Amino acid sequence: MDYVSALVPPVVMAVFFIGLVVTIIKSQGGPNKNKEDAAVDAAMARAESGSRTEGA
Repeated sequence: MDYVSALVPPVVMAVFFIGLVVTIIKSQGGPNKNKEDAAVDAAMARAESGSRTEGA
């Protein structure tokens, strides 16, 4: 029975890790992809414009 208690924690962690990876992969793209890309582009533009005005 010691082998069961030794194997349970790694198996449980592996199941949760696989679930996490599947969730991350499924959340890529989809209907919100354009909105997410636009938000990132806007943040990048703000960061670039802020660094340009500070350096001048």
